Amino acid sequence: MNADASSEPDVASLFAPVAVEETFAGVLAEAGQVLGQLDDPVDAELWGSDLIGALASSAAGQASLTGTVTGSLVPAAEAAASPAALALLRVLAAVGAPALRTAAGQAAARLAAGAVADPPRAAQAGAPQVRDCWHYADVGGRQESLTMTFAYGERQHAVSVLIDHGRGGKIRDTWVTKGAGLRAEAEREAGRDPLVVFETIDAAGARLRLARAVSAGECPEQPDQVDDVVAHRALLRARLDLLTALG
Repeated sequence: MNADASSEPDVASLFAPVAVEETFAGVLAEAGQVLGQLDDPVDAELWGSDLIGALASSAAGQASLTGTVTGSLVPAAEAAASPAALALLRVLAAVGAPALRTAAGQAAARLAAGAVADPPRAAQAGAPQVRDCWHYADVGGRQESLTMTFAYGERQHAVSVLIDHGRGGKIRDTWVTKGAGLRAEAEREAGRDPLVVFETIDAAGARLRLARAVSAGECPEQPDQVDDVVAHRALLRARLDLLTALG
């Protein structure tokens, strides 16, 4: 449920059931076409999260995916030593799993030190400011929508999850919305329904709720929910790590 989904490249189309190691040329070409044209760092993060989700379909689990990307894609990108390769590494360092972030960040630093040009938006990805957080739910507590907003300068975006408490608190859907005034808009919409309870929360409260939902797992049902959850999984976990680091 990404508000800007119509403009996003179809990263998944790059990957069939093919080995991750065999996809580097396509990934690098896509990075060169997309990342240098973005005007908001979160768009680079969304591209990277979608990429990791697509790669996950060809890997035997998260550990296998992280190991393969860290051991194959990161060294291949560093060896390419191009602006597109550096942009790819910056994005992986922003939204990858911890081991991947470390490896990609170190490789990116080496390329930048070697005078490879750094695409501006990709270089900024990974450390937005945390802004307003809120949640709302039906009065019966069956489902809950949790939203955390972040900003790169004046550019704001919200990361939201739909939590299904009837399914053990698992994540049913995930989406990103861009723009200002998102909290006021959500509060107005919730206020129109007497069966919905809206509440602003602090970043620590949002972190605890998100951590519980991530730990519970995922339960998308509709095809678009499946796509959303897979495409945003890496970004969601990176935002959870960001909130955790803030304490």
